[in-house]
Amino acid sequence: MTKTRADKRQAILDAAFTVFARHGYARASVQEIADEAKAAKPTVYNHFGDKEALFRGAMAATADSVAADTLDAIEPLRDAGADVRATLRTAASRLLRICSGERSHALRSLAYAELAAFPELAVTMQERTSVHLTEALADRFARLALSGALRSCDPARAAEQFLALLIGPLESRSRLGARALPAAELDGIAESAVDTFVRAYGP
Repeated sequence: MTKTRADKRQAILDAAFTVFARHGYARASVQEIADEAKAAKPTVYNHFGDKEALFRGAMAATADSVAADTLDAIEPLRDAGADVRATLRTAASRLLRICSGERSHALRSLAYAELAAFPELAVTMQERTSVHLTEALADRFARLALSGALRSCDPARAAEQFLALLIGPLESRSRLGARALPAAELDGIAESAVDTFVRAYGP
């Protein structure tokens, strides 16, 4: 089956992120990206114009993909039912797996590594991922507070604190991503975070 233009563009973006994560912006070549995407080099330029536009596009596409995964992870909180703790624990475990995953780690590392050349990039990535997630989580917590499943609270602050309870231990124990955490340890972080959160915000 022939790839559509959109499919080809996505394949190039995926390949570009892989190559940029492997070598960094300066050392990555458009030819290697084309080879990774199984596309001709002129095709890459036809889609993106130049290497910088390709880099920005690859970073944005990956950030949006990670963000979509995190939003999917918290979707059950829209209707948590009677067992809010269990729903929170499941969401927390899924978020930790996404945030500790290779793609998320590569995205953060690449954004910070290229900070001097692209000073606005880290902020843009943060807005597309963590800020977007915090806003969505605040919406879920506001709904839970209205239903009585959580006590009345500032949902934005509650969302920030919930994520801090997850990400702080994750970054510390993983040595900022240098050490892969086993599933049992991720689940332990999730359990502790939810326990602390429910003690603070439970009805």
